[in-house]
Amino acid sequence: MPSQTSIVTEKSLVVLPFKNMSGDDSYEYFSDGITEEIINALSKIDGLKVTARTSAFAFKGKPTDIRLIGNELGVTNAVEGSVRVFKEQIRITTQLTRTDNGFLLWSDKFDRKLDDVFELQDEVSLLIADKIRENFGHIEIDETLSTVQTENLSAYQLYLKGRYYQLTWNLPNIEKAISFYKKAAEFDSSYAEPVVAIGWCYGINASWGYMDRNEGLELAKHYLVKGLEMNPDSYTGHFAKATIHFWGNWQFEEGFQDLQNCFKVNPHFSEGIEALAELYTATGFFEKALEQTEQILKINPLSPNHYYTKGNIHYLQGDYETALDSFENSLRLDNSFSLSRHLKVACLLFQGEREAMYSYAKSFLSDNYLKMIEAIYDAIHHQEILEYDAKLVSEDLNLMVLWDYYYLIHCQKMKDALHRLEIMVEQRIGQIINFQFDPFLKPLRKTKGFKDLKNSVFGEINSTTFSTEAPKTYNIPSFTQKESDELKNALDKFLGREQAFLRSDLSLRSLSEELTIHPNRLSKFINDYLQTNFTELVNGKRLEHFQKIALLPENRHLTLLGLAYESGFSSKTVFNTYFKKVAGMTPKQWLKNNS
Repeated sequence: MPSQTSIVTEKSLVVLPFKNMSGDDSYEYFSDGITEEIINALSKIDGLKVTARTSAFAFKGKPTDIRLIGNELGVTNAVEGSVRVFKEQIRITTQLTRTDNGFLLWSDKFDRKLDDVFELQDEVSLLIADKIRENFGHIEIDETLSTVQTENLSAYQLYLKGRYYQLTWNLPNIEKAISFYKKAAEFDSSYAEPVVAIGWCYGINASWGYMDRNEGLELAKHYLVKGLEMNPDSYTGHFAKATIHFWGNWQFEEGFQDLQNCFKVNPHFSEGIEALAELYTATGFFEKALEQTEQILKINPLSPNHYYTKGNIHYLQGDYETALDSFENSLRLDNSFSLSRHLKVACLLFQGEREAMYSYAKSFLSDNYLKMIEAIYDAIHHQEILEYDAKLVSEDLNLMVLWDYYYLIHCQKMKDALHRLEIMVEQRIGQIINFQFDPFLKPLRKTKGFKDLKNSVFGEINSTTFSTEAPKTYNIPSFTQKESDELKNALDKFLGREQAFLRSDLSLRSLSEELTIHPNRLSKFINDYLQTNFTELVNGKRLEHFQKIALLPENRHLTLLGLAYESGFSSKTVFNTYFKKVAGMTPKQWLKNNS
């Protein structure tokens, strides 16, 4: 299973879909939108691995066993929550839980006016990030994480409705999405994201053959240019522009530059990383393509499309066994995922597994396709000269997998096959973009026409075409000896003599305010110079205090839990878990051994 390859890292989390508790299914889009915004906000933080939306939403509406989810996604923390909208009020409840032991790290409830939803989403995201940092070590957190570019609630709600329909990825709903996006843009003429999204949707429709290609691409370009002028930092805008350049027009270098602009804003955007893998694949940089797929599968391990992308890279290199493993992983996640289905058939064909190939193909393909596939098999493995049946060949150039075209080639209709390839290349049919490596096109590769087509599309691409500038490194100023001594003394005074640790609500941010130092600097100092994290530092002080007062004769009448609360611990679970971790025994056992 895909989950078995997951690698767990400490600073990692999944934001599970927030439950709609409004008592009205029509608010489902709103709870989904808030979830996605928190995912997007947290994804901006370097050093924090955040599971992508596709994998997080795979658990929507399902029973949540946090430990199993953590294992499947390779994360150590899970965020759960709910959203309740009532008239002009909103309530968000949320909690952060460790996935290894089910330990609750933090929970809270927020009641606000609905108009305050923008600030509230940012506040929740910042609090989650703070708790990760306090418990797992230093990460740099900006003053704000929100990616929402409007304060108009109506426009925002309409945008979320559009997003809700767009993410179903079917034609009628994409048309609905465009309608909602246009209404959102009317409510707030400065709101860039719905304008960008309109362009993205038109680009999808044009690429999938759902509308006239030239008209669709022109509309896409119009809205994307307009949206990016309004917000040059729209990473979805740069991504959508890249897909038009790459998939729409096969302009590889331009698409690559658009993706680099996308990553400057959001380096962890999984759809952008997948597009880069596909671009590298089409141009033959297979090693680079595989590097990208490994990266996206870490943050989006439940995406059938990502496994298809990985399998396709191996397939185009002729490694059918490895490719088949990836297609099987894709189909375990979605057994109706068409591209993986078709290429599974292709792998079995090239491996000579006729019975398995036919049996699987029969489960979803029509008789005409089965006849073509069997004929292609005989041509490849038995060098049979096929009797061409024109009735089997479709005139549709936008088929998902071009079995009829492969049939044409292996019937040795080379002139017709080359002519059709020329038309598909001229029209930039997306399904043929990998034609220079497609194993079914092997009989055409030696022809002059094929070589000319290849050179016309890929001739100017070389090893320097997709070179990138070295990322800028921002060296966070280190602490001088004087600064570190002063800060250590201030911490010792505040946590020691002043016993600030007795406050159960003490946080890294409140401590930084007391010490008049930025929380990022304080976090780095605790992590790098004291070799611990905030929670361990403070709970260590609390434990020392507990052990001291627990042995005092005048406290014998008090319960251990009461003494734990007096020492600053916020709950019985936190106290018992931390005590056993440090002392190696329960508080009762320790007291008995030391009385």
